[in-house]
Amino acid sequence: MGPSVKKPFEERNLHFDRLIGNKNLKWLGQNTNHIPCHPAVREAMLRCIADEEFHIYAPPCGIEELRALILDDLGLPADEFSVLVTDGAIEALYHAVKTWVGSGDRFIATDPGWLWPHSFARAAGATVVSLPIYDAAAGYRLRPEALAAAAGPETRAIYLVDPNNPLGSCQTAEEIEAIAGIARKSGALLIHDCTYRHFAKAHTLAARFYPEGTVTTYSFSKWLGIAGLRCGAVVARRDMIEELAAAPPNNLGSSILAQRAAIAGLRHKAEWLPQVLSIADANQRRIAAAVQGVEGLFLPVYPSNGNFIAIDVTGAGISPDALAAAYLRHDIMIRQASYHSREFADRFIKVGTTVPEAWVEDFCTLLPGLVAEVAAAAGTARVY
Repeated sequence: MGPSVKKPFEERNLHFDRLIGNKNLKWLGQNTNHIPCHPAVREAMLRCIADEEFHIYAPPCGIEELRALILDDLGLPADEFSVLVTDGAIEALYHAVKTWVGSGDRFIATDPGWLWPHSFARAAGATVVSLPIYDAAAGYRLRPEALAAAAGPETRAIYLVDPNNPLGSCQTAEEIEAIAGIARKSGALLIHDCTYRHFAKAHTLAARFYPEGTVTTYSFSKWLGIAGLRCGAVVARRDMIEELAAAPPNNLGSSILAQRAAIAGLRHKAEWLPQVLSIADANQRRIAAAVQGVEGLFLPVYPSNGNFIAIDVTGAGISPDALAAAYLRHDIMIRQASYHSREFADRFIKVGTTVPEAWVEDFCTLLPGLVAEVAAAAGTARVY
């Protein structure tokens, strides 16, 4: 047997293993929420551990109280819709794509966007069509007319992350209604990824207009800040959930610890979320002020409807990857455009806002100098 060859996924894993091992790292790149959790959430987790509840499997579709609370939070009727709790929203997306998308199908998504579902669709044998939305004239949103031109009978699924990750744009109610109508006319599944809806100034569920063909994914990673616990959900009509529940990846149920935290979070959401939104908004303002002071930078979407904000760097003549690498040398992780886009990989960086004020202050203080440093070096670096 010859020498082993390190695979790219091994390199990526080593990269992130080093990141979590760096206790000084400021996490501004993964949209994670670092605001201290509500005491009730912490107490629920500690109680679960103290009672050693983790010895047992959770119900396969999720704890009934949590399922009811998710529907209530979305405002969807329990007599029509149902919930399958998953190991994070990404598993919900994976399961939906693997269940309903196959070889020869057409899968429509956006660029920029959250690219993993694109990969799931390609792995299933589908053709992925990425509609460009990095366009100021369109408000950096998916234009219904562009979707209508791309959709047709061969379209199996339309994937919409809304609010958009990484841009922070949010579709209007009129646009959502039009998109839902296009999906219905095409006979396509509409996958509405609502991971960031709790940060939106206003948000409309596609399920309101196309209940029979919409799959809504729900996340606790961002608004509640329990990304590492892996808890999310897929929400759809009852017959669709029955189909998903026939062979789920987590057929023995998602983490009881995570579900207990999620239940407590939803019970106390009204007390805690306004504080999170206030911190995120203040951090957006700090970043906006810093960007205004650096020639060549601008904010495509402001204010952002997510717990992050995108910064266009093309006017400064620098590589987003190189700037991300420069920040990492200062123990600050930001996200480069290539993680979210193929066509616009040279355009922007993304910075998280549900983080301590001091982290954002450090980012802002370094911004002018690092932009100048990267521009002078005209260097590139690979980050993940």
